[in-house]
Amino acid sequence: MAILVLMRHGQSLWNEENRLTGSVDVPLTETGRGEAIAAALQCPGLRIDIAYASPLSRARDTAALFLEKLGQFVPLITEPLLIEKNYGLLQGLNKERVKAEYGVEAYNLMHRSYNVAPPGGESLRELGLRVQPFVRQVIGEDLRLEKNVLLVAHGNVIRSLIMMIEKLTPEEIAEIEVGTAQPQVYHLDGDFTVAKKGL
Repeated sequence: MAILVLMRHGQSLWNEENRLTGSVDVPLTETGRGEAIAAALQCPGLRIDIAYASPLSRARDTAALFLEKLGQFVPLITEPLLIEKNYGLLQGLNKERVKAEYGVEAYNLMHRSYNVAPPGGESLRELGLRVQPFVRQVIGEDLRLEKNVLLVAHGNVIRSLIMMIEKLTPEEIAEIEVGTAQPQVYHLDGDFTVAKKGL
């Protein structure tokens, strides 16, 4: 039995400005860097054997800060398949502006639903088609070898993986909000069967 820690990056500059970030590379704020360090303090004694992160700096830097604070100097592998979903024409726009232009209901569908994609962007279903096979194959092998794994990515990537691991429906995942730098800890086997959630 191994541990998989899923975590969204800390607060980014565009999170602070309430903008839809998507696949744009936007750095952490000082608050976000502090969140990454605080997340490690929530996991005293946690052993990590290998870590994966989206190559976008906000995820990569969160992972590095988290590992450093834990005192775990392990390989940190960046994987492009873990990049956040593309918000298409909405990337970079203020969320309140999008709500005003499209309506709150349409915004919620584009932002949180399983099947509806933003104009020119990806749905959560489409994101899952690239993220989940990688995690099942590559990280599944690490888990089968009983390696403890850290995966730091983005809100929708983490939502897709929570959906996969916890076997949630499209309706259930639409209600899930993933906060910045909040470790989700699973004790599970290489087939992603959960024995325990939490430290």
